[in-house]
Amino acid sequence: MRTVAKKFAETLQELGIRYVFGVPSGSWTDYMEALRATDGIEFVLVSNEASGGFMADVCWRLTGKPAACFGTFGPGACNLTTGVGCGFLDRSPILAVTDEMSDAMLNRVTQMNIDHQTLFRPITKWTTRLKQDSVKKILYQAMQIATSEVPGPVHIGLPSDMSAFEASDEEVKRQPAKEPPPPDSASLDKMEKLFTEARKPVLALGITSMRAGIRPLVLKVAEKYQVPVVLTPMAKGMVPEDHPSYAGVLAHALANQVGQTHQQADLVVGIGYDPIEINYEDWIPDVPLLNINTVPADLDKEKYTLACDVVGDLKYALERLVNLGEGMKKDWDMERLSQRRKKMFEELRPGPGSFGPRTVLSSLRQILPEDGIMTCDVGSHLHLIGQAWRTPAPELQLMTNGWSSMGFGIPSAIAAKLCLPDRSVACVVGDGGFLMMVGEMATAMRLGTKVVFVVVTDRNLSLIRFKQQRKGYQRYGTLLHGDGYVSANSFFGVPVLEAKTADEYRTALEDAFAANSPVIVEAFVDTNDYDELILKGNR
Repeated sequence: MRTVAKKFAETLQELGIRYVFGVPSGSWTDYMEALRATDGIEFVLVSNEASGGFMADVCWRLTGKPAACFGTFGPGACNLTTGVGCGFLDRSPILAVTDEMSDAMLNRVTQMNIDHQTLFRPITKWTTRLKQDSVKKILYQAMQIATSEVPGPVHIGLPSDMSAFEASDEEVKRQPAKEPPPPDSASLDKMEKLFTEARKPVLALGITSMRAGIRPLVLKVAEKYQVPVVLTPMAKGMVPEDHPSYAGVLAHALANQVGQTHQQADLVVGIGYDPIEINYEDWIPDVPLLNINTVPADLDKEKYTLACDVVGDLKYALERLVNLGEGMKKDWDMERLSQRRKKMFEELRPGPGSFGPRTVLSSLRQILPEDGIMTCDVGSHLHLIGQAWRTPAPELQLMTNGWSSMGFGIPSAIAAKLCLPDRSVACVVGDGGFLMMVGEMATAMRLGTKVVFVVVTDRNLSLIRFKQQRKGYQRYGTLLHGDGYVSANSFFGVPVLEAKTADEYRTALEDAFAANSPVIVEAFVDTNDYDELILKGNR
């Protein structure tokens, strides 16, 4: 007999899902056995369901194929929502699966029972319950919805008594993801006119540009017209830092210096710009906005001017801009831009003899190969990474800047190594984020994922401490460790290499990358770097 659980597993395999991350339940055992018996798909036990969502998110980013995650009734599902929300606001398709009560018990008062459909509705594109007679149809529909523009997670509840039922035969055809249509010709014509007349347009790239496959076109536009490009943090790598048009990352370290460029613009050209990372109003000058995106611009139109909304497939608009004609170089002083870029990166370099976050990143960047992947957590170090980390191509630096949840860094690094085992992978995490996900060291060790985890230890939630300081408040509620804190020798078998100086840190990194298993490098740093570099404003 072909059970619902078996058909579920086989359909996941057909859809290209390689991993299902989660913490199992009794009701999940039939599905887990079906996954075990199905070639090409693997259930991966994690320590916290939130990690499963983060890991599924990263699988999509690095492979273009969605992954799945699982949580059980009530608390398992609630834990899972933290990772699923990451996919929702960072725009990654995820198949989230949870146990649900049987039809008979769904609306009864019973242990662990809450309404999972209501729980997941605000953080998914679609939520539904699996049915015995439409397993394949529901999974096909879920995948189409998840991967269609704008991509995001979907949720399927599994009735607890259904897994061993006989699955019904189905005649159903899989439908491809819905792609954005070409923009209308009137908006393209208006775009051309605006760009032609502008003397100092600035290009602003966001995360939609990453998945649109337009990097070569963006570079052609920037080079042909010699215009600067600013990026949101998750769009790092779309324009490398040594490119003549590179002007910096918005809203992160030394963003005020990036503002010295974009505040000169007479037209802002948003290309795949998603305000989930930073709203236009937080940084654009009082000039017209030309928005080129798969969805209409989200803008306060009472205070700012939306001059043109080019909605649809980004390639059409970029190709039109590339082919506008010759002799249209704009009025930007590219030499001055080069000088501003040089000055900014000089300030981001560590000072002689110092051992702070700048040194942590600089030494790691020197050792990690150019095609190596670095993931990071949320906190002060993320604000520094956003500007300082040299990212030669997209998806070589992974962060969450839409959902912005602490705890992302460690599971995302494990997932990156699972997806791309031949690549070097490192993770930079603050001691706050490390405390949240230290249990995943057991996961990394069990899976044999060779990742170098760099823990930036200052014993504080430093970003909150810094914001308190800015408001003149006393330090309160941010101390993570007492005075007696000492570094551990290992966590769940993962060795810890301690570093309190720049030389010790460099040696620890070299030893960690030479190892054949995961290693933690704990860097005890001075955080004065943050005071000098972050939260400087966007203009």
